[in-house]
Amino acid sequence: MLVGRALPPARSLGKVLDAGASRHFWGWLNAVFNKVDYERIQAVGPDRAASEWLLRCGALVRYQGSEKWQQDYNGLPTGPLGKYKIEAINATESCIMYRGFDYLDGLEHVSEIKLQKCIYIQDECLKRLSETKNLQKSLLQLKIISCGNVTDKGIIALHKLTNLEYLYLSDLPGIKQKETTAHVLQQALPNLELELDLE
Repeated sequence: MLVGRALPPARSLGKVLDAGASRHFWGWLNAVFNKVDYERIQAVGPDRAASEWLLRCGALVRYQGSEKWQQDYNGLPTGPLGKYKIEAINATESCIMYRGFDYLDGLEHVSEIKLQKCIYIQDECLKRLSETKNLQKSLLQLKIISCGNVTDKGIIALHKLTNLEYLYLSDLPGIKQKETTAHVLQQALPNLELELDLE
């Protein structure tokens, strides 16, 4: 008989890899997704390149003149270079991280951003967002929800978003001095409507 003994049942990848190795693998893969391709930005324009980055990381985008959120990478609209301009970004549960924020530099029409349950968003990301010249002009609404690595320092860094009209902050355990942080922001941005849902 050719079959000597049966092989043990195949184990799933999750059982073979321990939790640490699995986390390391996903962290590495997410870093790859966030690597900026400057040649791609030049070739297809900043809005298309940023759309590709955001969708690759699990975020959604909405274009000017559209009510529909784009979520399918393979369904990204085609057309003349620069036809589709990103107006809104919903990064709920996405893997966007600081490494990819150079994609935001060329975006001139983004008026709203939602960062919710983004495990890689931290103070440096918010500082970088605030220092992005085009966003300083165009960003009107920002929501930051359940991003555990954000602290008072990151929220205060948003003071450079001079046209920001509405900021919603919720479930941010890293914010320890909410009254002081809110006061500093209101002083820097007197026209800002600040809504807090913090413990």
